[in-house]
Amino acid sequence: MHLSRLKLRDFRNYVRLDAEFGPGCHVLLGNNAQGKTNILEAIYLLATLRSFRGCGGAQMIRQGAKGYFVGGSVEGQGVSEIKAYWSPKERKLSLNERPIRKLADYFGVLRAVVFCSEDLALVKGPAQGRRRFLDLLLAQTIPGYLPLLMRYAEALRSRNALLKQPVVDLVELDGFTQELVLAGESLITARQDFVPALAPRVQSAFRRIAVESDELALHYQPSVTGDFAVALSQSRARERALKTTVVGPHRDDLTLLVNDRAAAPYTSEGQKRTLAIALKLAQAEHLAAVYGTPPLLLIDDVMGELDTRRRSAFLPLLQQSFRAGGQVFMTCTEENWPRQLSCELLRWKVDKGHLAQWSE
Repeated sequence: MHLSRLKLRDFRNYVRLDAEFGPGCHVLLGNNAQGKTNILEAIYLLATLRSFRGCGGAQMIRQGAKGYFVGGSVEGQGVSEIKAYWSPKERKLSLNERPIRKLADYFGVLRAVVFCSEDLALVKGPAQGRRRFLDLLLAQTIPGYLPLLMRYAEALRSRNALLKQPVVDLVELDGFTQELVLAGESLITARQDFVPALAPRVQSAFRRIAVESDELALHYQPSVTGDFAVALSQSRARERALKTTVVGPHRDDLTLLVNDRAAAPYTSEGQKRTLAIALKLAQAEHLAAVYGTPPLLLIDDVMGELDTRRRSAFLPLLQQSFRAGGQVFMTCTEENWPRQLSCELLRWKVDKGHLAQWSE
């Protein structure tokens, strides 16, 4: 699988971009604030319909424009043409000229894993980021997981809206509670089954790049330890006081322990960065194992922030991608990638919202 074409219109600082890419490692070189990360963001948007920067659609519209367009051609077993338009008033998504009505019909057309400075939030940030990490990987690999997650989210929104009313309709609340329990129990089971399967990949990646002989452990921590319906019933008083659903998969966490201590408060910045990289390496390796082909790798200016040991941790993943005909996009302000890759790189110059192949 690779992205053979990328089209941008009024996206970030790009008025217009039409680029063609082949398999291999594409290095986007340029000074800061020229638009390198914006290209990675657009590719990730095609894969997940989200920005890895955690921003909304309005922030991705070029200043002064009404909306943005991102399009691409994905080549795998066939060719898939993706078109996405977003404005405050209109949103369109099509695959091979057919409008997408259900996200489950679209998800997986393009699989991508991004490595960026925001990854530290997986270790340092709130549980929401770790839940999203799990949910994305499950949605990318387990058929039916995304519709299940959306069912739960819709039931949760409706239930919370009822709890905010001055007078709560108990019959209607019970109906949404039943839907929440049905979807929620399946989500909990899927996550509980998945984390033990993912953990050895994360631990292996962590051992390869950890400076010290630290031991890593991952545990899924549900907010419900027994029957979900009973837990909801027992929390009814708290719900009425807080006007929101206080237990359920939307409150779960992925516990990260280094040497049996919580990673966020008790590890150094270097250990946190190592753990964040290990999580993303495991994500990419898991996708490659499930589908037999590597995902697109989007590496956003992280090589310059890493020491030699951590930088070299990317080598096996990159080399595996090259051997399988995969595709990598890497942004850099200078040539700071592992020397072993130099003969395999395709260089591009990014300057003020313009992309051109590098000429020596």
